[in-house]
Amino acid sequence: MITSYSELNEEHIDALREMGNIGAGNAATSLGVLLNEDVIIDIPRVRIEDYTSVMNLLGGPEEKCVAVLIRFFGDAEGVILFILTLEDAKRIMDIFVADDDSDPSGLSDMKISMIKELGNILGSSYVGSMSKLTDMRIDLSIPHIAIDMTGAILAAPIIEYGAHDSKVLFIEERFSTKDSNMNSHVILFTGMQTLREIMDRLGFEL
Repeated sequence: MITSYSELNEEHIDALREMGNIGAGNAATSLGVLLNEDVIIDIPRVRIEDYTSVMNLLGGPEEKCVAVLIRFFGDAEGVILFILTLEDAKRIMDIFVADDDSDPSGLSDMKISMIKELGNILGSSYVGSMSKLTDMRIDLSIPHIAIDMTGAILAAPIIEYGAHDSKVLFIEERFSTKDSNMNSHVILFTGMQTLREIMDRLGFEL
């Protein structure tokens, strides 16, 4: 029986990559509807990473970022984190939302609400692909947004799931429209029981 992500072989990881690729494609379609224009997604980078590597890939534990956290539960349980650097979030929201000088941080309530909606769309797309591929019943919590350093953002799910493993599913993606682009990261935290159930539903014996 597999007891950690480090015991997954390349075939298992390829199955998780495929799940991530389908989720990214669904996200691009949903974003296109939201923005009322075509959205193209580069092939996402889907891989298994440890916590330290994830923090470094996001600019280090002290890098300021904007994160949307969504819990999923039902036949599978865990957390989806959608993360943007603070600068990327400001730049993207300046494109998607009209200028608003009411907040000196550059992220007004309207822009924060839009980021939460983007995170909700992306998180729902990935969980939706998981549900469809595995025939699991999975529900989602209301999304929560946080603006803080990367180390602080990751602390809660690391504490919750760190006892199970030090690895996560890490997805880097780039969405492009005619006049803009968006780089984002999606991180999946889940316990080994859920991971084993996913693998079993995908046809692997762990």
